[in-house]
Amino acid sequence: MVSTALASTLARRNIHYGWVVVAATFLTMLVTAGAMGAPGVLIKPLQDEFGWETSQISSALAIRLILFGFMGPFAAAFMNYFGVRKVIVFALALIGAGFVGSLFMTTLWQLLLLWGIVVGFGTGLTAMVLAATISSRWFTKHRGLVVGMLSASSATGQLVFLPLMAELTERYGWRSTVFFVCAMIMVAALAVLAFMRDRPADLNLPAFGEKQVTPPPASTSLGAALMTPITVLKEISKTSTFWILFATFFICGLSTNGLIQTHFVTLCGDFGIVPVAAASVLAVMGIFDFFGTIGSGWLSDRFDNRWLLFWYYGLRGLSLLYLPFSDFSFYGLSIFAIFYGLDWIATVPPTVKIAADRFGREKTGLVFGWVFAGHQLGAATAAYGAGLSRTELSSYLPAFFVAGAFCLLASILAITLKKSGLSNPAPAAAH
Repeated sequence: MVSTALASTLARRNIHYGWVVVAATFLTMLVTAGAMGAPGVLIKPLQDEFGWETSQISSALAIRLILFGFMGPFAAAFMNYFGVRKVIVFALALIGAGFVGSLFMTTLWQLLLLWGIVVGFGTGLTAMVLAATISSRWFTKHRGLVVGMLSASSATGQLVFLPLMAELTERYGWRSTVFFVCAMIMVAALAVLAFMRDRPADLNLPAFGEKQVTPPPASTSLGAALMTPITVLKEISKTSTFWILFATFFICGLSTNGLIQTHFVTLCGDFGIVPVAAASVLAVMGIFDFFGTIGSGWLSDRFDNRWLLFWYYGLRGLSLLYLPFSDFSFYGLSIFAIFYGLDWIATVPPTVKIAADRFGREKTGLVFGWVFAGHQLGAATAAYGAGLSRTELSSYLPAFFVAGAFCLLASILAITLKKSGLSNPAPAAAH
């Protein structure tokens, strides 16, 4: 296989194959995040062609975000049972099918089915849980940095493709953007088929930072694998740590994916800013997010993650409260894009680190899956709530004030976490 030969070549140069897996995962999350972000530039064209209201389109996006979140714990179980490679390829095929099907939709229920359920299910299989799974399986050393890199790919993918998709939509219609998304999905699927492996043991390698090869866990039945997320939820729901992480991540989703990613382009249109220019602001956010989230991963390996979350949520809240007063000028939006972009999804590495420290490495993917479900519930709330605000009040701005206030609450919740101690200690890893 390509991966076996490449692993041998890299080993002779003292390069761990885990970095190739990170690269393939980075591309996958970049592309699927781009697919998640695509509807943000398509709301207006869909309104123009089909006559649907913002709240109706937002309901489909809210369904997608809920499924995107609640698939997380079960995605981790599927990866444990079927293997990461198979799950990713299936997910990419499902997302592609949802977008291809949308080329022929004519009624609202088809939008709900294709962009809500099908794309939501597919993207949920490649959500942040994938980053947690890859980082915990392949890395002991630099795990926080890897989570930061993969988190950055997800958030950046939601933003950096938007100017191109907006330009395609404006010049050739919204269906051209759908074709572009499908082409990206095909490239990612080929990369995964060529380079992805499930565990280091598949190549007879130890995890990066360890000396011994860790054999894969004993296989279980599909029924047992599907029950594992429920069993873990019953266990962790008895701890205050889980509920604080769940609540803060609910607010994280409320203030990012569901609000900015979904409605920012349309919000700017309300102030006379054309879609391509608004999408370019989002792209700037994506660029700064890339560095901010990788930096957050580096910091999470070195500093108290509770205080990192305190600052991240607090600063994000202030930036959202500032936006309505920016006058939506070039200068004002530039300040917002830089400030907010650095903090877009910097909360992920500290949250994953806290989950791993408190509940143990083997449960990290499942625990974070449930925490991420909270994130997407918040995102769905904002996606629908902001759309409803615009429909009923003719303004998005109340939604931004509410999100900013909740971020300040999240910063306070973060520092109420206990400082140390595993809820379920995992064996120490060799270095």
